[in-house]
Amino acid sequence: MKVLITGANGMVARAAAEHSRSIGDEVVAITREQTDIADKGAVRKLIGDHRPDAVLNCAAYTNVDGAETDSETSEAANSTGVRNLAAACREFNSGFLTISTDYIFDGTNTGFYTQRDTANPGGVYAKTKYEGETAAREIYARTITVRSGWIYGKGGTNFLSVMHRLLAEGKPIKAISDSYGTPTFAGDLVKRMRELIELDLPCIYHVTNSGPGTSYYGFAEKVSELGGFDRSLITAVSEAELTRPAPRPRSSKLACLFSERFGLEPLPKWDDALAEFLDSEK
Repeated sequence: MKVLITGANGMVARAAAEHSRSIGDEVVAITREQTDIADKGAVRKLIGDHRPDAVLNCAAYTNVDGAETDSETSEAANSTGVRNLAAACREFNSGFLTISTDYIFDGTNTGFYTQRDTANPGGVYAKTKYEGETAAREIYARTITVRSGWIYGKGGTNFLSVMHRLLAEGKPIKAISDSYGTPTFAGDLVKRMRELIELDLPCIYHVTNSGPGTSYYGFAEKVSELGGFDRSLITAVSEAELTRPAPRPRSSKLACLFSERFGLEPLPKWDDALAEFLDSEK
């Protein structure tokens, strides 16, 4: 399969390219510098020139707080760009998968959010991501939407991805104890994304590692346990103690109604996936 991956410099895109190549795909990985997906003409030329069997859209503006003051950049990447890719894929009959986020939910559900739950995005980042996934499905019926959250992995720069390095260096960290989600190892996420492209069943999928989910503090504790780090370096804080510009869902745990019904096995438990990640970082 010929797969075109956008956002090539990002953590998920790099993992997707590595996995796709490992199973024999021809991979075209595109950075923002090569093609700005907010440029409709450039996107049309990109897809028309390469004619991929499928496009995996891993491009995104993920600065949740920065989006509050830079809504144009967030909209360009998370909404306009997704719309342009969907339109070009429809024109050239390429499969299309785009990644959305657990942040489209408001966090009032303390259980798991499924596809039955109505989105209610709060901040600019969440709103533009939801606009993007909605537009893509309206433009191209073949769109596959993957909602995920709490993604970490090799080369990642977010808190979940670097926590083990900070602890290994003996640096104290603060972790929120009253915000909950379903951690997702990028290596497992991209394998499922590739399976979904092969399945070619347009739908919204919630893709996370399995298990009951956890808090940031619970994740930090597990990192400390698995990595043999000093647990006293971790301080629990509440969401209210942090002053951040963008609202975030207090609980955004995801579960999928369709994956197993379509013959897809649950992804590994989140703590097993974390152990695999930490082993790979040694």
